[in-house]
Amino acid sequence: MTLLSYFLLVLSVFAGAALAFWLKDMTEKYLKLGLAFSGAFILGITVLHLLPGIYTGDNHMIGIWILAGFLIQLFLEFLSGGLEHGHVHAHNHQVNSFLIQVMVGLIIHSFIEGLPLDNYQELHAGHDHGEGVLLYGILLHKIPAAFALTLFMIQSKLSKGMTFLILFVFAMASPLGSFVGSMIELNEEGLKILLAIVVGSFLHIATVILFENEDEHHHKFSWSKFVVILIGFAIAIGASL
Repeated sequence: MTLLSYFLLVLSVFAGAALAFWLKDMTEKYLKLGLAFSGAFILGITVLHLLPGIYTGDNHMIGIWILAGFLIQLFLEFLSGGLEHGHVHAHNHQVNSFLIQVMVGLIIHSFIEGLPLDNYQELHAGHDHGEGVLLYGILLHKIPAAFALTLFMIQSKLSKGMTFLILFVFAMASPLGSFVGSMIELNEEGLKILLAIVVGSFLHIATVILFENEDEHHHKFSWSKFVVILIGFAIAIGASL
């Protein structure tokens, strides 16, 4: 990966944090629309770019690794409370202990998704497009994750110094994962397995975002959310042209 890619991974976290301070009074409706766009884009690049790349060759176990990634993400959500897809939930746990639990879940998640980043383009040798889609997907869902984490810390009345330290640790997790991944010598099948785990994680995140009801009482799916999802899909399709 280039230095710019590492910089963007760190910047995305602090961009999400800045938005949390700036838009902390933003209505829930608009937050949901932003999340819907993010979920649609992640699902789009997963189906259009990531899945075709890992299903080349004769490895018939790739589907197992995708399911493993899905289950790993499900387990991590028990720790993080769903903050990795941009949601702040009310909890009765002691604030400090729950914050540690959240950080463990988010850091492990970010580290895992960073592992195949440096080697991703090796699976697409000979293609001029789509090499950055994995990075784009990570950037796009890291912003709402950082947004939600920062809101949680604001509500918990954490000091600014501690808030910055936690955001810094979170911001460094994916770059560290990418760096570690670049140090590990893996063949093409090993890289596909790593990417399959990330694909499973992306599928979990995207489906949770997209299929949460707009109206919990009437199970309505608003037209505005539908349009935003179409825009997310369109941009993902455009990335393959």
